[in-house]
Amino acid sequence: MTAPRVDQADVAAWFDATYRDKGFRYLRPARAYPIFIQLLGLRARQRHLDVACGPGLVMRAALARDITTSGVDLSEAAIALAKRSHPELDARVGNAESLPFADGTFDGVTCIGSLERFLDRERALREMVRVSTPSARFCFLVRNASTLVWRVWREGLGRREVAGHQDAQTLDAWHALFSRCGLRVVRVLPDQWPRQRWLQLLPGQRPQPGRFEAVTSGWLPLRWCNELVFVLERGDADD
Repeated sequence: MTAPRVDQADVAAWFDATYRDKGFRYLRPARAYPIFIQLLGLRARQRHLDVACGPGLVMRAALARDITTSGVDLSEAAIALAKRSHPELDARVGNAESLPFADGTFDGVTCIGSLERFLDRERALREMVRVSTPSARFCFLVRNASTLVWRVWREGLGRREVAGHQDAQTLDAWHALFSRCGLRVVRVLPDQWPRQRWLQLLPGQRPQPGRFEAVTSGWLPLRWCNELVFVLERGDADD
């Protein structure tokens, strides 16, 4: 099923309204985000970019590891929230399809729960590749279109957010998209947050910025996972 047509102004307006109404409540808690920085494998003082950074929760996890971080988001309200909560963040209003950074700037790039909402995913991904170093790693959290949650609840019952351009792709379609855009898949994992949410109930297991966390491959086939974590590198990394 093709997603209803919207434009950048529609998407920006939807996110502005959402962040003004819900603020951080729209997102997972901050403890859900350090795992994405961990999966990049960055060292202190390397450079990180978070695309569709929202109010900066991934960036804050990067700072906790002494990583230099920048972020871009289409929503002015999201960037304002990031600046109010952490004024030191290099968070900018910008479009993922035309990133305001020079070629080869970043050692790691994240895009968490947003890539499926982009209007031109290929252009955005090629921009992420452009601003990355040849040895950079990428970590994306994306929605799986093969699940009952998506096919029945979102599409069948019309629960898709139209103005926010909510969308999804199958596991195979994500693989093909990344390959077309010059990225090589290193690892695919189920979304780690469901497991993290249960582990935090145990003593000493609450995820903390800067602390190593165990990573699970899950027990369900990936095609049944609502969201997928892709760890990638540039296709020319060995050149």
